[in-house]
Amino acid sequence: MYNEVKNNTINSLLIVIVNYKTPSLTIDCLRSLADEIPGLSNTRVVVADNASGDGSAVAIKNAIANENWGSWASVMPLEHNGGFAFGNNAVIRPALKSNQPPDYVLLLNPDTIVRPRAIKTLVEFMSDHPQVGIAGSRLEEPDSTPQCSAFRFHTVLSELDSGLRLGIVSKLLSEWVVWPPIPDQPCPTDWVAGASMIVRREVFEQVGLIDEAYFMYYEEMDFCLQAQRAGWECWYVPESRVVHLVGQSSGVTDTKRPPKRRPQYVFDSRRRYFLKNYGWFYAALADHAWASSYLLWQLRRVVQGKPDNDPPQLLSDFLRNSVFCKGGAFSSPKIS
Repeated sequence: MYNEVKNNTINSLLIVIVNYKTPSLTIDCLRSLADEIPGLSNTRVVVADNASGDGSAVAIKNAIANENWGSWASVMPLEHNGGFAFGNNAVIRPALKSNQPPDYVLLLNPDTIVRPRAIKTLVEFMSDHPQVGIAGSRLEEPDSTPQCSAFRFHTVLSELDSGLRLGIVSKLLSEWVVWPPIPDQPCPTDWVAGASMIVRREVFEQVGLIDEAYFMYYEEMDFCLQAQRAGWECWYVPESRVVHLVGQSSGVTDTKRPPKRRPQYVFDSRRRYFLKNYGWFYAALADHAWASSYLLWQLRRVVQGKPDNDPPQLLSDFLRNSVFCKGGAFSSPKIS
């Protein structure tokens, strides 16, 4: 079984939490880790504060001191908010260059609560499966309802399905739908959610750090794609269970509130993903597939009297940020 340790190697683990104006959530996340740390030898947790400017770094430091977590947790204040990848890389980069780099790095959202043995299960799984470079937890609601956290890569066909929202088409395109049925057993997958994602050190050494040109969203999908192209497997490990308070850290995907207009960085990230990995022509096909199918969905929605649950100005924002309007240029920063 994957959760039976096959060797006596003590693996070192670095857990990175990126905070931006969510000190209470981050402290709750640390509290959920407190009982796990004694069972995880050579583990340290670093909270990168993305220049919150609201006293987050001080509040988290005080909680670490007051709760006696200082032996395993610390805070790294950053000078500006460079996004999710930037915050994680700020911690990972010096750790990899240190005399004792960690065997594994766990990216953990501040809006998560770790269930018992969730982290140890991931570490044991990675230890027992050397061909796996990345693995992700089962994310779930506080009442244990599972969330989709194992995905397929975005393609032209998945964009068509996402825009059209027609059951028969979704069935025909079932092999390309980004959100497949939630597995109940460990299985390979294209990519996993960055809310709880463990990465083998050798993956970073081979493909580099997370692309900081993504401010937020698509960066973990891009990273998993680079790892796959380098020969690493990505797996979903449902026995590692982590509560995810969806959208609490970013506000974009919060399903419990009326949808807000999508921020610019979501469209920028999507465009970069397709351009970087597939080129302008494929990105144009993907943009056309989504926009044309979404327009058909809107016509059908009006005719059938269905509610409009999408973010405001979604289509106009999408078109304005498509490759047809923004072209194919994108920056590719050197990340070392």
